[in-house]
Amino acid sequence: MTEWQLTETFHSAAGEVRWGSLGRPDGDPVVLLHGTPFSSYVWRDIAHALAGHHQVFVWDMPGYGASEKSAGQDVSLAVQSRIFTQLLEHWGLDEPLVVAHDFGGAVSLRAHLLHGARYRALALVDPVALAPWGSPFFRLVGEQSAVFEQLPPALHRALVREYVSSASSPGLHPAVLDQLVLPWLGDPGQGAFYRQIAQADQRYTDEVQERYGEIAVPTLVCWGEDDTWIPVAKGRELAARIPDARFEPIAGAGHLVQEDAPARLTAVLLDFLRQPR
Repeated sequence: MTEWQLTETFHSAAGEVRWGSLGRPDGDPVVLLHGTPFSSYVWRDIAHALAGHHQVFVWDMPGYGASEKSAGQDVSLAVQSRIFTQLLEHWGLDEPLVVAHDFGGAVSLRAHLLHGARYRALALVDPVALAPWGSPFFRLVGEQSAVFEQLPPALHRALVREYVSSASSPGLHPAVLDQLVLPWLGDPGQGAFYRQIAQADQRYTDEVQERYGEIAVPTLVCWGEDDTWIPVAKGRELAARIPDARFEPIAGAGHLVQEDAPARLTAVLLDFLRQPR
């Protein structure tokens, strides 16, 4: 993985899942989950930093990044959490350390609370976890996804670039923005972009929101203080719902903390993951 390429394939009911691992085979395993509309690419720098001490597993959810995208595909949070549980079994990981961002947070929480996935510790980075969520843009696209799928490619590209850009507080490097947008262009990327928004349903977090008090593993909640997608107040509320959770605000970072403050986030994660359990 000298470049960010996921070389392994897991065949799931929702399509082929691309994944990869790096780091020390004898290190404590860490699994990184991305959010929407992103991919494991957002974890590239932090994954390499963690690899000095851990065996790091990364994957693109079905419908995202390098994984399969197809018409009629179910890419809902319900499916993603089941696939994540199956992946942990496929990797032979009994109680890994888990770090999850955005929708990946909801996936990890559902897998743990509904499907019995066990973790040694859980770090949540600006997760989708508490109602209400979904911006006016998100709701509009969800209601009119079939219309948006018909946008001319140039207009679609401009829309996605603007949307992804808004996840960063200081702004994304043009080359990084290009990489984040690329999976959503052309066929089948354009349809996949609107499909994942159309299937984003708050009921999937409503199903577990009142159970966060059952979480008994060490939990860290990190949040970009300048997050305009999900306000930092949600992070404080989430940490208060999880017994003994540690809350860590990240100054100068928006929703994409991995891009806005990678050094700070890496330091916080390493400190948390190294703590004796």
